[in-house]
Amino acid sequence: MIFEPKDVFHKLEFDKVLDLLEKEALTPMAAETLRAIAPLTDFPTIEQSLRETREFKLMLENRDRFPIETFPDIQPDLKMLDIDGFTLQAEAFQGILKVLVMMRDVFKFFAGGAKKEIYPKLFDRTRGLSNDEGLMKAITAVFDEKGGIRPDASPELMRIRRDTQHKIRELDGRFRQIIQECRAKGWLSDSPESFRNGRRVLSVPAEHKRKIRGIIHDESDTGRTAFIEPEAVIEINNDLFDLEHDERREIFRILRDLSETFRPYSPILRGYSEVLVCFDVIRAKAALGLAMRAGMPILKEKPIINVRKGFHPLLYLKNKQTGRKTVPFEVRLNSENHILVLSGPNAGGKSVAMKSIGLLQMMVQSGLLVPAHELSEFGIFSQIFADIGDQQSLDDDLSTYSSRLQNARVFIQKATPDTLILIDEMGSGTDPKPGGAIAEAILRQLHRKGVYAVITTHYSNLKVFAFRNPGILNGNMHFDKDTLSPTYELKIGRPGSSYAFEIAEKSGLSRDLIGYARNRTGSETAVDDILIELQREKQELEEKLASVKEKEQSLERLIKTYDGMHQDLDVKRKRLKLDQKEHELRLSANTNREVEKIVRELKGEKNLEKAQEFAAKLRIERTEKAREVDAVNEEVIKSEQKSAGIVVTRLIVVGEFVRLRSGGAIGQVAELKGQKATVQMGGLRITTHLRDLIPAAEPLAQPSSVNSNDLQHVASFDAKVDIRGMSKEEALQVLEKFVDNALLTSANTIQILHGKGTGVLRNVVKQKLREYGGNIARSYHPEDGGGDGVTMVDLA
Repeated sequence: MIFEPKDVFHKLEFDKVLDLLEKEALTPMAAETLRAIAPLTDFPTIEQSLRETREFKLMLENRDRFPIETFPDIQPDLKMLDIDGFTLQAEAFQGILKVLVMMRDVFKFFAGGAKKEIYPKLFDRTRGLSNDEGLMKAITAVFDEKGGIRPDASPELMRIRRDTQHKIRELDGRFRQIIQECRAKGWLSDSPESFRNGRRVLSVPAEHKRKIRGIIHDESDTGRTAFIEPEAVIEINNDLFDLEHDERREIFRILRDLSETFRPYSPILRGYSEVLVCFDVIRAKAALGLAMRAGMPILKEKPIINVRKGFHPLLYLKNKQTGRKTVPFEVRLNSENHILVLSGPNAGGKSVAMKSIGLLQMMVQSGLLVPAHELSEFGIFSQIFADIGDQQSLDDDLSTYSSRLQNARVFIQKATPDTLILIDEMGSGTDPKPGGAIAEAILRQLHRKGVYAVITTHYSNLKVFAFRNPGILNGNMHFDKDTLSPTYELKIGRPGSSYAFEIAEKSGLSRDLIGYARNRTGSETAVDDILIELQREKQELEEKLASVKEKEQSLERLIKTYDGMHQDLDVKRKRLKLDQKEHELRLSANTNREVEKIVRELKGEKNLEKAQEFAAKLRIERTEKAREVDAVNEEVIKSEQKSAGIVVTRLIVVGEFVRLRSGGAIGQVAELKGQKATVQMGGLRITTHLRDLIPAAEPLAQPSSVNSNDLQHVASFDAKVDIRGMSKEEALQVLEKFVDNALLTSANTIQILHGKGTGVLRNVVKQKLREYGGNIARSYHPEDGGGDGVTMVDLA
């Protein structure tokens, strides 16, 4: 990312945010990494960093203890370990052990499974790494819990330390004996023994030093005490010295062998260290985010700034400590409105608002959570330019205004649509009239380049320019006229006044003085007031237009909803009519038993002509009801097609793929007979009415059997049917529809009541079931449940 000038970090106080991050680090390595953080332009990297930090913040909020604490930097030791033959010291292995233990705990943290789901991005950091318990065991086999070399680190070391203990006991016994003998003779000081040059010696007054045979190692500063190693223990001390030398040599050998063991694992250890430092960095960012109640905004690849309920991070933390309220702000800059001109009184918060926008943008592109609502949106900028504060330079012979003009020249030369520019008090530092004109020309050029910018000013001509040019917004920091004090609320859409006269009056200047000043400004003040009023009226008009458009859209939605409800009601009304007609038809079928009885009675009375007339009348009634049902069904289908927007423009032909209107199962038309079609669905053939089929595209893969989930949405039916009293033709028609519906709904078993009688209807049932192939098994009901008058059909 490019910054102009180079001290943008300092101007926007980003360096103070880095200071706070550095304090949150547990290790010097993480602190160094955090200090080097800078805004990035790579979208995936920024998004990953934000997601990791958000997950760690969630972990802190959930009080999920992540196993990370301070640990030493093992990278220098690993660098030396890469040198063949180099032997690491004991302290280096203690550092490596600390890293190994922490990585083992990290692996355990994610081993449960649930943590992988809750913190997936953090878990991704450990992918590609594996826990090697053997490395820890290799170190713990050499070192004890306190970091010392274990006595049993090797058989040779064990022997040396055993011999050393034996010699020490021998030295203790011999020394106690010498002390007793010399003390009895009065040759020792009050403190009889000491250590000099690593050897055990006697403290002997100078006047007695010639009386004890041995080696004088030292004398006291006063010369009154001599420190003598008795001749009797010289050999024992020599043996101890040799054993200490042997122990050091054996320990070096053990460390050398251990170094050779770890040398091939140097890359793995380096990876462990880097991951732990990374977790420390993420933890520090999350801890700071938690302190400032920050969250992850919506990240966009293209430039955009849409801050909702945003705070200046440092101001929020400062006010949080003192218990003061921080006023949030909202601002939206996009490709349509990409420049904001902020005006208002001094000390009203213009500069803070401008800096807040720049600082939040830098934090987001640095992978830091920001104190703003999580629905806020931030895009990616490739450049950030800032002209803030006094930049005069004696070395470069630049005045304040000259430095501003130089910055403006650089900004115009280097600016692109991916540039964010922040300018404080634009045009100040020179005569207002030419200064304002030059500022307007600069603003005009920046506007043409399509840059994103936030500019603060007191100049009326810049406010007027913003009012007249699309893409530039006026904004102000609200000022309470009654108390003559700022509220620090950012208002978009209207320019602000400096309230210079009101503030001057509040400060105690005389009315005559203020009156004279008002007369001198005259028209300039009037222009400011007129502009504010025009902006207010414009905003009100835009709000009314937006309200009218919203109402029009709402009305269109209501009309569509009404039309849809009307069509649905029409369909439901016709369905209700269809249900009633089908119910009447079922009732007619259920009265067959009574009809048979009446016909038998008429036959018994030898009134055959009357019986035939009565039967014909019933058939006509049943046929009429069936026609009514078909007619209503046609109306329902047409209404449903109209409601769903389906237009049937062609006839269905053999070989075409079709979909069942109820359920959605797809098959291929195998045969057409009048208004009926036989459809092949995998291994099943179904006969249904043409009106129940809709043309469909050929499926990618034909299933071997009909999917029951697709078919079970067909209208529900009773698994029993009664065809007693029906003619052969009527029974065949009813049976075909009944069995088809049973197959469509994946019913396992159905019952057909046909009665015993002469067996005609039973034979009709057999005939119809044979048409459905060998997958259908027939049986009869037990005698107590109807016997051979009820056919049980197994469809499974």
